[in-house]
Amino acid sequence: MKIIKNQKFDQERALYNLCETEVKHCVFAGQADGESALKEAGNIKITDCEFDLRYPMWHVKDFSMKDSIFSETARAPIWYAKNGDINDTKIMGIKCLRECQNVVINNSEINSPEFGWKSKNIEFNHTSINSEYFLLDCENIRLDNVKMSGKYSFQYIDDLYITNSELDTKDAFWHSKNITVENSVVKGEYLGWFSENLKLVNCRIIGTQPLCYCNNLTLINCTMEETDLAFEYSDVNAEIIGNVVSIKNPKSGMIVVDSVGEIIKDSTLMEINGTIKIREKFRKKL
Repeated sequence: MKIIKNQKFDQERALYNLCETEVKHCVFAGQADGESALKEAGNIKITDCEFDLRYPMWHVKDFSMKDSIFSETARAPIWYAKNGDINDTKIMGIKCLRECQNVVINNSEINSPEFGWKSKNIEFNHTSINSEYFLLDCENIRLDNVKMSGKYSFQYIDDLYITNSELDTKDAFWHSKNITVENSVVKGEYLGWFSENLKLVNCRIIGTQPLCYCNNLTLINCTMEETDLAFEYSDVNAEIIGNVVSIKNPKSGMIVVDSVGEIIKDSTLMEINGTIKIREKFRKKL
């Protein structure tokens, strides 16, 4: 590989179509305010670089990045990219990772609204994330040891697996399909509405009105806190440890729980056949 190091670039398409090169200790900033610094690059390695200008890595293929930063002014930094590894990097620019494929992100910090839209085959490990509309309309996504906060996350997503993570996000998993979450904390209002094939295993679920209008919803060995008006109009099979504040109009299936504060079955236009079962050993204590 060729090496470009210790330089500053601010021109339009400063390193356009760069190939077989390591870019090291470089800064992309300056008065020329040039966009698209590494557009159409391929087989490149980026180490300890700072990006302050817009659209620096569009249509990039076969790349690795380490110990680098996209600042808040590096708007939409990675679009249409394929086959990348991002390690120990800070991503602060809005709308990063749009329509990308085959990207792995490790040990990084993401503070980027509208991150990851319409992307496929993306993996996150040991990474912190703050984002709104995180991973909208994506496919085949994996998260492990992730701490995430935001709003409207994982919507319209298909094939998602999350493990050993902490999620604090309102309106998560809306209209999602084929989701499994294991050994995680999931906190936020209106969790999982209109989802299909959502499965939560060994999870702690926190927040009002969760898991309504779901199709083929499964909970195994989960706990629920502050979860009122849960499961409305859902097709659900759930094994819950502890108490649920209230359960309302489950459409079908079986909910097994230690205790429930209130079971609500009010008038509705939809046929309601869901069953709620209190475990016998706890029923005897009442």
